[in-house]
Amino acid sequence: MNEIWIIDALRTPRSIGKPGKGAVYGLHPQRLLANALRPLAERNGIATDQIDDVIVGCGTPFGQQGYCIARMASLLAGYGDRAPGITVERFCGSALSAVNFAAMGVGSGMQNLVVAGGIEMMSYTTSLQRPPLMDAENPALREAVVQFSQGVAADIIATTEGFSRADVDAFALESHVRAATAIAGGHFAKSLVPVLDDAGTLVLDREEFARPDTSAAGLAALKPSFAGVMDRELGDTGLTTRDLVERAFPGLAVDHVHHPGNSSGVVDGAAAVLLASPDYACAHGLRPRARVRALATAGDSPQFMLNATVPAARKALALAGLEVGDIDLFEVNEAFAAVPMKFMKDLAVPHDKVNVNGGAIALGHPIGATGAMLVGMLVDELERRDLATGLVTLCTGGGMAPAMIVERV
Repeated sequence: MNEIWIIDALRTPRSIGKPGKGAVYGLHPQRLLANALRPLAERNGIATDQIDDVIVGCGTPFGQQGYCIARMASLLAGYGDRAPGITVERFCGSALSAVNFAAMGVGSGMQNLVVAGGIEMMSYTTSLQRPPLMDAENPALREAVVQFSQGVAADIIATTEGFSRADVDAFALESHVRAATAIAGGHFAKSLVPVLDDAGTLVLDREEFARPDTSAAGLAALKPSFAGVMDRELGDTGLTTRDLVERAFPGLAVDHVHHPGNSSGVVDGAAAVLLASPDYACAHGLRPRARVRALATAGDSPQFMLNATVPAARKALALAGLEVGDIDLFEVNEAFAAVPMKFMKDLAVPHDKVNVNGGAIALGHPIGATGAMLVGMLVDELERRDLATGLVTLCTGGGMAPAMIVERV
């Protein structure tokens, strides 16, 4: 494999992702993504007609986020006509998979300059009716693809791993504290770009979702979110979530510990990462910030869909010839508190190496964009702390997880 250089990474601030609530509500998703693509090209002085592809992750690639939003947003951002685009979906892992696909293109020698990233406007997508998941006339297919609520899966993980409500709340509080410290200290300033509307007017230039006044008492007062879904029928299958839990864990009494304060926040956001081959970068004056050491994707149970980060990380470590102790920093998406907690437990990773600037619990999780945001956050923090190597991974719907290991240049 040829060497793969990460030249730069930029992202928008995360905006509250509820209709009528956030600063970017009403902006077209193509415009939000263009707000990340345009400054990435401008800051690095790249000739956009030389871009081999623009690969964008999107968790809900239909409606206004459809029609190959990668291509439409790149044109809106002023990229040349010769820069093609493609949109990919892997649920919460969409953007990291997009970056991984870009790295594969460069590493294979078939591409020299690729932009990858992600977009999700949850203030828009929460109102959409998703296409049918299954064939209503095919019972076997219905049975094969039926899944729990992700929140119930998180509660099952917490129950089986012995994580109490106090444990997950303590993890969440630390995420809020770390994010508040990072924002106050300007840790995100290098990669944040302002969001402008169609007229060029400033819409948002700061993290909007963060709640620095979060307290242990406030978290303890919140009611569990997912106990009420246990007896709801899953589509028209005739099965309830409780039925599936009983099949997998006979007699398990699920302890419902997750709530809005220890689960990922609903937000809007976009991100973009620039990757290049060493030959192209050196010929065009592009300086690398990091190199890709390894990338991997793993699958796990589609019902208990949040556990694939550990096998994905192990797979990437094996490909890189590294051990867990060789990694200086980890970014493990905080879909729910139990996800990074299980990751740390299974791999014996200390918390002071994981999500050091807080995570999605405190900052929010724009489904299709988060992976690219985490790549940029990881590179920024490796530079800020003068460290060498980092790993990023996210759990996804369907029981999957992409992972990437980067090394600072």
